[in-house]
Amino acid sequence: MELRQLRYFQAVAEEGNLTRAARRLYLSAPSLSQQIRLLEKELGAPLFERAATGMTLTPAGTALLPEAKAALDAAERARHAVESAARTEPAVLRIGVPAGVPAALVRCVTDASAALRQAGVPARIRFHDASTAAQLDLLASGDLDLGLLTAPFPATDLRTATVWREPMGVVTGHAHPLAGLDSVGFADLAGQELLWFPREFAPGHHDEVLAHCRRNGWDPHLRTGSGHRSVFRTQLTSGEPVVAVQPASMVADDPHLAWRPFTREAPALTLAAAWRPANPDPALCDLVLAVQQATAAGAAEPTD
Repeated sequence: MELRQLRYFQAVAEEGNLTRAARRLYLSAPSLSQQIRLLEKELGAPLFERAATGMTLTPAGTALLPEAKAALDAAERARHAVESAARTEPAVLRIGVPAGVPAALVRCVTDASAALRQAGVPARIRFHDASTAAQLDLLASGDLDLGLLTAPFPATDLRTATVWREPMGVVTGHAHPLAGLDSVGFADLAGQELLWFPREFAPGHHDEVLAHCRRNGWDPHLRTGSGHRSVFRTQLTSGEPVVAVQPASMVADDPHLAWRPFTREAPALTLAAAWRPANPDPALCDLVLAVQQATAAGAAEPTD
């Protein structure tokens, strides 16, 4: 049992309604429902009676509520004690980074942090590898200060700012026939498999790009890719009819791979910074603004 699960349970118990509790927690309702069911499975008892009019506590839920409040209050006291003891030290901003984020964006974040420190703003950062879906939960529970999320993602009450937008193109090995083209049309991709990431990592982006391909006449058979760059390269240089769809920045430094733009109507990779409105750290907003300014001066197409 985790503290965030108890926080989710308390919110639903107090609101008596899943949708209202989800808004309060900056989560989507389906994600919150899944977390409550996982908690019930772990405890071995239903915590809520579910009805069209809302959710009411079962006897097990009624027994858990005061214990959950006590645990959360104790955790909050512990956090305040640590913050008080460490008040003279610079704050550490915990930033989530999904797989596939362009290295140039990560450099922009670290460069912006360094620039802020030189200007006297404490903005020491610590990166955490986490998918877009996982980051939404971590932001809601307070275990992340800032998320870098692959758009689109479920609507929440999080504050967001687009920090990176880059057109995607076709990635192949240099020996692949498509590598000989200056640009690739969707018709050229007939018969090619698509090396693609698991949907649960970023469902919105996964579905959006595939829908874009299908609208333009290419409905590819999917091959699940690996997060390891060496395996990714091996699959694309195997001589098989397989391609990937990624921004140029993702493969620019790989001499074994070729990137070609789409002839028209390219899908795009969009990344947004996201944080809780209640986060009081002024260094966080300073960092987001500095990252936007840094990416605006780069080769991608960040937007406000």
